[in-house]
Amino acid sequence: MTHASAPDLSVLHAVRVAGVADDAAVSDRTGVDLETAAELLLDFEAYGWVTHVEFGGTGGWTLTERGRAQDSRKLGEELDQTGARTTVEQAHKEFETLNGRLVRACTDWQLRPVEGDRLTSNDHTDPQWDGRVLDELTAIGVELIRLIGTLVSVLRRFDGYADRFDAALTRARAGDGRWVTGVGVASCHAVWMELHEDLLSTLGIARDAAPESR
Repeated sequence: MTHASAPDLSVLHAVRVAGVADDAAVSDRTGVDLETAAELLLDFEAYGWVTHVEFGGTGGWTLTERGRAQDSRKLGEELDQTGARTTVEQAHKEFETLNGRLVRACTDWQLRPVEGDRLTSNDHTDPQWDGRVLDELTAIGVELIRLIGTLVSVLRRFDGYADRFDAALTRARAGDGRWVTGVGVASCHAVWMELHEDLLSTLGIARDAAPESR
């Protein structure tokens, strides 16, 4: 039976996965009500686990090193208590296979090599080229649904990634290319990066020891 993480772990881990997130984003991501999420974040600030940052007129919470260590400890405890480690490890192996395909697709979205220059930016004037990329992302999305289903069967907090990936892909197919690799929106690439961080941190794998997803 799937396990629902405690609100304190859900909120702390949401900040880690997002990198920077405000109260509303944390609440929306975790399903923890806004008032509770805000109170927990203030508690975490007092403990030295999160700090508030502002840039470009926006702001949010980000983890400190102490917060990262606390999150890692609680994630490890959760894996041991739920017996979910084997399932998550297998899912991570399958993710790494898909990761190579995702990286290639995102590269092809950004670059379209021409004779004499393999690093020419994709100007998106070739509908066949872009169509192949979107078709590959669609195929990856189908695999992602199955992968997330496996993860959610043991840890409910993995729910939502496939839906968010699909929502971004739908926008891209509708003509807004930002939703493939764009920064500042929940693009296919951004959602994938968050899932990668979620898997690595859950299993206690250092990012510099894992293949890149960007």
